[in-house]
Amino acid sequence: MDTGFRRYAYYQMKITTEFAKAAGTWPFEEALKLVERFKKAPPAKGYVLFETGYGPSGLPHIGTFGEVLRTSMVRYAFTQLSDLPTKLFCVSDDMDGFRKVPSNLPQPEMLEKHLHKPLTQVPDPFGTHASYGAHMNARLCAFLDQFGFDYEFKSATELYKTGVYDKTLKIALERYEKIMKLMLPTLGEERQQTYSPFLPVSPKTGHVLQVPILETKLDSSTIVFKDEDGTLTEVPVTGGHVKMQWKPDMGMRWAALDVDYEMYGKDHLVNGKLYTEICRILGGNPPEQMFYEMFLDEKGEKISKSKGNGISMEQWLSYAPDESLALYMFQSPRKAKKLYFDVIPKAVDEYLTFLEKYPAMADADKLKNPVWYIHSGNVPNIKLPISFALLLNLASVCNPESPAVLWGFISNYAPDATPASMPLLDKLVTFAVKYYDDFVAPNKQFRPATEAEKICLNKLIDFLKTIPADATGEVIQTGIYDIGMHNGYEKNLRDWFGALYEILLGATQGPRMGSFIALYGRDNMIKLINEKLAS
Repeated sequence: MDTGFRRYAYYQMKITTEFAKAAGTWPFEEALKLVERFKKAPPAKGYVLFETGYGPSGLPHIGTFGEVLRTSMVRYAFTQLSDLPTKLFCVSDDMDGFRKVPSNLPQPEMLEKHLHKPLTQVPDPFGTHASYGAHMNARLCAFLDQFGFDYEFKSATELYKTGVYDKTLKIALERYEKIMKLMLPTLGEERQQTYSPFLPVSPKTGHVLQVPILETKLDSSTIVFKDEDGTLTEVPVTGGHVKMQWKPDMGMRWAALDVDYEMYGKDHLVNGKLYTEICRILGGNPPEQMFYEMFLDEKGEKISKSKGNGISMEQWLSYAPDESLALYMFQSPRKAKKLYFDVIPKAVDEYLTFLEKYPAMADADKLKNPVWYIHSGNVPNIKLPISFALLLNLASVCNPESPAVLWGFISNYAPDATPASMPLLDKLVTFAVKYYDDFVAPNKQFRPATEAEKICLNKLIDFLKTIPADATGEVIQTGIYDIGMHNGYEKNLRDWFGALYEILLGATQGPRMGSFIALYGRDNMIKLINEKLAS
């Protein structure tokens, strides 16, 4: 599917600064910061640099995808306001020490033997790459490439070892005391005794060491520390012989690469000022920054790569199209949101609703519609006759063995709809079958009708027999409404519809019943009600 965040195509709508301000969306709010940043002069390096960071200690996580996607949305908004070239670096901190073995990885005993080594020096437990870090980096790149993100992957190991960071690391050595003066007040008393912004890699064990630096030598650009065996050891700060602690590392990276824009999770917010000040100490100009709230699992706990809780990227995309995930990432990035399987159907239908509304909107309003950002301005004109929720409820009553079963009902309801003419609907049908099998079917709980409910259901049967087989959803909905209003539910129609869901669908919530019956078929619904009454 040609999703908008695959590429940065030129869009015909003329977007001015005033137009962007009027839109009031967060991507344009962020892009306008960059417009202001380069009002007087373009960047000396020749391009505006957007950056995202990735910690490859665990399996790639949906949050990483969200960070790249959101950053790409800001980048696209900026390209509509400026002719300056742009780049996006995705930097993997793969030189970080391997601190603990995630619980969801194979060969944990083998991995235990390589704790404290740089991730790119730990063997790959999956046996597919040269190292654990390389495997995780490949997983990340493969996923991002699937969507065609325009980015350049950067390995921290390579940046350290090939000398890209050398100049800035030498400055860090020269300004070692300034960095220490900044960092020490943020640490506990015990940690202050051993802290150093430089983490030397032991020449003997290969471990990334958290040890105090005993001496700094500016002439040779080296540091002296006590190795694990107690011997005094001297290594240069260049060439990958050390890496920086993660907080100084962020500020150092900003300065070394001249980063112009970066967003990060709220857990980094408290350290944002530290990153910024370290960047300034090292002679850099800190980037424009944005924080986003963290995703929570269904229990309200923070999603963790090491725990493997929440939804993985692959899992979401096995039940819904990628645009639905993009929409979920776009909406309210500064608010914490639960990210678990139950949110998927709603996200799909919200995307379809935004897509349907887009063509009729005025240009100014189109910039407020999330699909403009999801599709980078090139929004497809698609209107589907059926919602994803309706497909799931249809699956709930017909127990489909394959998508063809659902298509049989769809063809009767919307004769012009075919898998060839509506490929998005065809994908949704396939997703609906899988979602039903995995989440709906195992949790269906039907209840018998009460005597009062049986009376109402029989009246519903009588009503359905009086209307044409092709009656519209609105006609059917009105009839259901009237039955409830005149049979004891006039004070709370929600109870009447709730009874229909529980008795007929085995669920506590459900679709707009008129639309559902129009899709399922009048005669099929009469048969279903009779079966439930008989049981």
